This record gives sequence, C-alpha cells and structure tokens, in this order.
Amino acid sequence: MRDGHDLRHHGDAEVRDDGAALVDLAVNVRAGTPPVWLRERIAASLASLAAYPDGRAARTAVAARHGLPVERVLLTAGAAEAFVLLARALKVRRPVVVHPQFTEPEAALRDAGHTVDRVLLREEDGFRLDPSAVPESADLVVVGNPTNPTSVLHPASAIAQLARPGRLLVVDEAFMDAVPGEREALAGRTDVPGLVVLRSLTKTWGLAGLRIGYVLSSPEVIAELERAQPLWPVSTPALAAAEACVEPRALAEAEDAARRIARDRARLVAGLASFAEAGVRVVEPAEGPFVLVRMPGAAEVRQRLRTLGYAVRRGDTFPGLGGEWLRLAVRDRETTSGFLAALATALDAPARSAGAPA
Repeated sequence: MRDGHDLRHHGDAEVRDDGAALVDLAVNVRAGTPPVWLRERIAASLASLAAYPDGRAARTAVAARHGLPVERVLLTAGAAEAFVLLARALKVRRPVVVHPQFTEPEAALRDAGHTVDRVLLREEDGFRLDPSAVPESADLVVVGNPTNPTSVLHPASAIAQLARPGRLLVVDEAFMDAVPGEREALAGRTDVPGLVVLRSLTKTWGLAGLRIGYVLSSPEVIAELERAQPLWPVSTPALAAAEACVEPRALAEAEDAARRIARDRARLVAGLASFAEAGVRVVEPAEGPFVLVRMPGAAEVRQRLRTLGYAVRRGDTFPGLGGEWLRLAVRDRETTSGFLAALATALDAPARSAGAPA
C-alpha cells in the first residue's frame, strides 16, 4: 500500500469467498465466456501436455494478426507478466505511470526497486491525457488505452506525442478489442519510437484463469524481455487459445461483442443518469467494457449492493481517485435492469421508470 492506495487490490477480490454468489459487476471479463468453440480448442490441446510448450505457431499467428514480423512479438502469461518483465528487464532511471489506471504496472516497478513518479489526470478534464504533463526526463511512461478504470479512450495521436528518443512508451491495450473497430489502437505501429504495446486475451475471451497475453515492440526490446522470462512461460493450452483468438472468425466475433458491449454500456449509462439527483455522475464518454461512477457515500452504497446481491469494484485503490468512486462492469440488459433497481434501493432513492431504457 502506498499513499493509502492498495495497488494490489483487484476486482476479483470482490467476488471471492462470501462474494462468490453475487452478481459480478466488479471484474471486467466478458460474461458468458469462453465460447464453446474456444473451450473445445483448448480441450483438444490437452492431448499434448506431455510435450514441452512450443509457442512458434501462436507467436506467428499473433504477428500476422497485427501485420508484424515474429521478432516483434512476445507471448506472456497474461498482461500482468509483461508488466513484471518490463520492470525487471529494462534499465530505466525515471519511470512515470499515468493515473488513474490499472495499478499493476506501478506495483511491479516498485517491487523491482524503481522509484515511480505519477502523473494524475484530472476529473475536471474528463481524465483525458495531457501529454505536456509528463516530465521530459521520464524514460519510461505507462498509460492505458482505453484506461481502466476511467473508460476513457485517448486519441492515438495524443499518446504518440509522448514518444521521445531514449524513452519507452508502454501502452496497455488490454481492453482495446472491446472498442468497436479498435479505433485509436497503436498495436501494429512501427513508426512510434520506443513503443511497447501490451495486449490481453483474457478479458474478451474469458480466459483470466488461463493467463495469456502478448507484447508488441521492437526486436531489441522483445529480446530483452524474452531473456528475462523463465523457460516455457506460456502453457500449451494458453498457446492454443492465443492461436485461436487471433483467427479471422474470432476477430469477427470480438468485433460483434464490442458493438454489443457499446449498446449495453449505453443502457447502463442512461440508467445511471436517472440517479443524477442523488449525486450520481458517470465519466463520459465511456468507451471500455466498464464505467467509472462517482456518488456520495460510495463505500456504503457498495456494501448495501452486496446485501442486495451485486458486487461492484471500489475505486479508492486507484491513485487519483477517492472513496466516492465505483467501477461497474458492463453487462447485458437483464443484469443491468436488476442492478439499477438494486442501486435505487442502495441509494434509498425511488426507482425511476427511465432506469432501464429500451
């Protein structure tokens, strides 16, 4: 814990133990996943468990998906492993993390002995990136896009402004495949100096328990990170999943899911707007599969929601946010309607007829 922020707290803590039976709006993994066809592909790989994992086919498939040579791709045990590799393998003097965002990058840097500076984006600016706020002396900058927990999608051009000779620019695109068209993505770009893009396959495809992600960067950075990895870091089932999830059919399914998420998110945001008189405010425009909400007495509301059967993510563990914030995962129409009714009770406010728009 640093400055009152528990950097190791994540949404899954809300649905463990006594939270296991709750409706989960705390974890940003797409509901109803993995799909049957993906489970079957993973299951088929189990026949090969006696052999050591061979990641060449999966690495080639990921490279082709982004139009890159394989030397620019590193498969990892989830994006979280990539943060640890970056922190341990790369020689940096002044890392800067742009907050509020996923806290694991800063935690990994601190665990590796680095002193980390923070750039805090402001609520009054809509938590939008101001490239000029990042110190020129920073030789590693970490930013999420779309950012967890704010759901802000920063323009690719604004992020690219952070690139400098001698600086590594780490962009966490773990939720970019939940954005229709993946607009503002930097994955696949080779014209941005020092660019390191992290991708996760666990969110859209429901593979948090399998651990699979990847890094895209220059061959030199990839080689450094690979040297820091243990032998056979990605399991055979995870490699099978990686290969399957970048096939054309899977990419089309992910795009359909992204558009469905956008519609479901619009319903959730409209429903939350009906509680404006109770002080509920949503950070907009939201572009990820989650929304960040500010409300009076958020900690108490969160506990009341638990008694009503719903788990939501507390926001006070994110640097730059306080105890009045909650993060809500986007779910289907029925789940959203039930949640909004529960929120009305938790806020001690009457249910609004506009709470679940058609």
